[in-house]
Amino acid sequence: MSESTRPAERPHGSPNTRTAAVIPAAGRGVRLGPGAPKALRALNGTPMLVHAVRAMARSRAVSLVVVVAPPDGAAEVRILLDDSALPETTEVRVVPGGETRQESVRLGLAALPEDIGVVLVHDAARPLVPVETVDAVAAAVRDGAPAVVPALPLADTVKEVRPREGGEPELVVGTPERAVLRAVQTPQGFDRGALVEAHEKVALQGEGATDDAGMVERLGVPVVVVPGHEEAFKVTRPLDLVLAEAVLARRRATDGF
Repeated sequence: MSESTRPAERPHGSPNTRTAAVIPAAGRGVRLGPGAPKALRALNGTPMLVHAVRAMARSRAVSLVVVVAPPDGAAEVRILLDDSALPETTEVRVVPGGETRQESVRLGLAALPEDIGVVLVHDAARPLVPVETVDAVAAAVRDGAPAVVPALPLADTVKEVRPREGGEPELVVGTPERAVLRAVQTPQGFDRGALVEAHEKVALQGEGATDDAGMVERLGVPVVVVPGHEEAFKVTRPLDLVLAEAVLARRRATDGF
């Protein structure tokens, strides 16, 4: 991409820029046990990934959803989404992912057309995020914030510990002030230029970055917080599936969702 067409040079909130959501869904999700990748686990008979795509597509701000699928399963994910009832007003693309979440997000960014100026990055494992949260994140970026995260105050006291091997009791080394801590959720929203620059310049070892806002912070870019939602929790453990099913049952009973 030439310097004259870099999205970062377009003004925030320009009517000529669109908003896209990137959903990295190439991971295996080992904490849910053996079987299908986490994103394809069924929730009320429908894969979590489909719920997550619907959540993004319901937002009027989002005109494109890019799903980053397992490298060897992009065709199957495309068929799955084609067979699902998705909002017709939102385009959905599927691209192969990488070995890490960071690489998958980078590949999703590379698949965006040039007129995308705002990017939301959303975990497929947060299938029940309300559309109001998606809208709030997108609006904050379009209003000028280069990076936005939805977050909730912590309900529990947090302890900083010194890890020990062999299952020995861990030593507490500090108690952060809970009032200034937040539990971060997704979608995280970004000015496209800021996020692309972070993925170009910030290389993390091992499993790579699991928090895109953290990568942007490393560049000195300010990140702001908007209110998150309790139903945007991450489905990681079997117990989370039970809670997600209960949320869906309540939505069906009250909203016909």
